Amino acid sequence: MKRCAADVSSTKAKGKGLEAFEEGLTAMLPRLRRFAHGLSRSAADADDLTQIAVERALKARGQWQPGTRLDSWLYRIARNAWIDTARARNRERARTLPAEAGERVGHDPRPGIEAGIDLRTVMAAMSGLPDEQREAVSLVLIEGLGYREAAEVLEIPVGTLSSRLVRGRNALLALAGEG
Repeated sequence: MKRCAADVSSTKAKGKGLEAFEEGLTAMLPRLRRFAHGLSRSAADADDLTQIAVERALKARGQWQPGTRLDSWLYRIARNAWIDTARARNRERARTLPAEAGERVGHDPRPGIEAGIDLRTVMAAMSGLPDEQREAVSLVLIEGLGYREAAEVLEIPVGTLSSRLVRGRNALLALAGEG
């Protein structure tokens, strides 16, 4: 998938400062939401995560330097927000079980899985990937970032990203093939 023109690193954007930031942020919203959906595996959580990332970006807009990659900066904010959210949920789950846990006893997920082979199959396969592989697949295959850019967003070496991506692709093929 090709990236949309939300790269704010052009020389034109360097002279605009805050205006370039706001325009770039607005242009990045669909991509940021897609990335959030890839992380959270839920439309509602993706909306919340996108909102949190935008709020944090607006609060920290003075830290963004014109001429640098706004998309990578926003992806990192979203990823860190997701990590914070996941940790908070894990702490909450350790204390109590949700009320709906009793409602899911005996629930058969097969009718939902069999309902479609297109996007639902891919999303189900994505949700079966470990977090590290899902992040790599989401950034490189869905968002179209290069290996080096994705590795910088995830703060890992390029070789590690390549390894995660290969394992993620193979797992996706296996999981989607079973559906």
